[in-house]
Amino acid sequence: MSNGTYLELDELIRLRGAARGLELGSRRRTLSVQSGGYVSAYRGRGMEFDEVRAYQAGDDARAIDWRVTARRGRPHTKLFREERDRPVLLLADFHPGMYFGSRQQFKSVLAGRLAALLGWASVRAGDRVGGLVCGADGHREIQPAARQEGLLPLLRAMVLLQPTAPGSPVSGRLDQALLRLARLARPGSLVVVLSDFRELGDDGDRHLRALTRHNDVIAGLLYDPLEAAPPPAGRYRLGIGAGRWNLDTARSSVAERWAAQFLAHRESVRRLCRRHSIHFMQSATSDRPLRALQLGLARYRSHAGANHEWK
Repeated sequence: MSNGTYLELDELIRLRGAARGLELGSRRRTLSVQSGGYVSAYRGRGMEFDEVRAYQAGDDARAIDWRVTARRGRPHTKLFREERDRPVLLLADFHPGMYFGSRQQFKSVLAGRLAALLGWASVRAGDRVGGLVCGADGHREIQPAARQEGLLPLLRAMVLLQPTAPGSPVSGRLDQALLRLARLARPGSLVVVLSDFRELGDDGDRHLRALTRHNDVIAGLLYDPLEAAPPPAGRYRLGIGAGRWNLDTARSSVAERWAAQFLAHRESVRRLCRRHSIHFMQSATSDRPLRALQLGLARYRSHAGANHEWK
């Protein structure tokens, strides 16, 4: 295990064992009233009976359930579910501002560990894994592939592009990553964005809308406890290089403004997610990555399981 300041490939590979305790939830279901003749761009795993509902105009008469129809006195249709090997796309945001942490691990390390756990859980479920790694020195796009063929290149890219020095966020840089991700995603994908969202700009809303049009999207907001609450009362010298400034947290107005700024940022991300039906979860650098995912995805699975029709 690394000391929490940098990612190591061996550690990310070893997380395969821990990922056995992680369940991403039911894969997207496509409902069909036909037991055959269904055209799909995905490699199917067969059709499985799902439920019976009242006959609707346009349903195939061959799918009528005559026993239920006779019992209830009006036509009912069988619905079938097609299982698919779902593409899972992971976006790891490694801008220099992610090179920060006051507890357990840096935000960049947390992002890498979360991505590795999600990737191994997806491989175990039979899904194809790929994604996008973005850093200050460039980006890597990995096409989804079965088994480890997509995940291992993603893990190597995270180790290669992880930040090695702090820096100030650049507004709009995450927008470009989301645009690349929208181009990479194919309809029916599960997309997970792991970021502190500090580099989200004016075009981010539009690119997220494009992503959610034909995919399920999860947004993981990563933060450090020191971002949510100021340090103990005292005088501090903060910042990087010429951008350093003095901070007096003994003043109540300073402490209140510090906390309010984080809450405003988190709420803006929440609103964005609500607007586009994106599942929102959050994780702090003080959290255990596996436990954070188990809690965050529990709500996702509950919501997904309650819906029979997906966008």
